[in-house]
Order: sequence, then C-alpha cells, then structure tokens
Amino acid sequence: MLAIYVFILVVVVQRVVEVVIANRNAKWIKSQGGYEVGKDHYKQIVALHTMFFVSLLIEVSVIDRSFVLWSVIPLLVFLLAQMGRVWALSSLGRFWNTRIMVLPGAKVIAKGPYRYLRHPNYVIVVTEIACLPLIFQAYWTAIAFTIINAFVLSVRIKMEEAALEEATNYQEVFEKHKRFIPSSNYED
Repeated sequence: MLAIYVFILVVVVQRVVEVVIANRNAKWIKSQGGYEVGKDHYKQIVALHTMFFVSLLIEVSVIDRSFVLWSVIPLLVFLLAQMGRVWALSSLGRFWNTRIMVLPGAKVIAKGPYRYLRHPNYVIVVTEIACLPLIFQAYWTAIAFTIINAFVLSVRIKMEEAALEEATNYQEVFEKHKRFIPSSNYED
C-alpha cells in the first residue's frame, strides 16, 4: 500500500513543480505584454485536479484491491503520457502554461507534438486522468473525473482557441490540424 501512496505522491509533486514553472512562465509572458484569459475558469481547473487526487487517495485507501496483471496496461499508457507531457511542455518552452496566457502578436509554436495536433497536452491530461486511477483499480475516480474533465476542457479549449485566434497567428498555423487526432497535414 505504501508503494501506491509514494507513486501518487510523485505525480502530485510533479504537478506542483509544473505550477511553479507555469507561474514563472506567466510572469515572463506578462512582462512581454501578455495577459491571462479565463481567470475564473482556471479556478475550476485547479479544483478539478485537486479533487481528482483527493478522490484517488480516498478510493485507494477505502477499497482494498489486490494487484492485477492488467494494471500494467494503464501503467504503461500513463508512463508514455509522461514522456508526451515532457515533449509537449519542452516544445512550448516559456509559452507553456497551466493558465490561458496570450502574448499578442506572438508566433504560435507548431513543433514537437504540436506539429500533428492542436492540443497534445490536453490529450495527455485526459489520458492521465483516465489511466492513473485504473492502475490502482480506482474505477469511480477514473469514470467521474474523466467525465468532469471532458466538460471542463470543452469550455477551456473554446476559450483558449478564441483568445489565440484573436491575438496571434493561431488560426493560420493550426487550420489544418485537428484538436485531438494526429494528422499529417503539417507543412514546413
């Protein structure tokens, strides 16, 4: 049981480090003349992710599950998502954020996984929210938060795309890209 808590703690620490990086990047974007969109919506994102980990910890503590071999599948998918997360975040560099930060006139980055789809980081988040609980057979958390996350992202993505289309070359760069399904429509 201790290994489960340690694993979840490692993921939580990773998220805290990401928030620190995001805050640093937000400060830089603001210093360049950028601004934040959807501040109220960001509170929902923070609440969603906080409650996700609380729910996961409660479910793994209350429901006694034994290790099952098929847990390796969501574990491998989760670990692949972690590699994708690093790829997506490093591709955006200082422009990556957990908030919707816009720098007017900035050239939208379309390298790394962004060469193939508009929102690889959101695909990764969806994968993580579905797979992390499944590793530990926390089915209720996986189902409930996958549904809640889908709703929150449906609002966030529209807000983010509208802000980027208004202030950057987002539409021009991503007009042939799908939101979540990789495409080979990228042209250099």
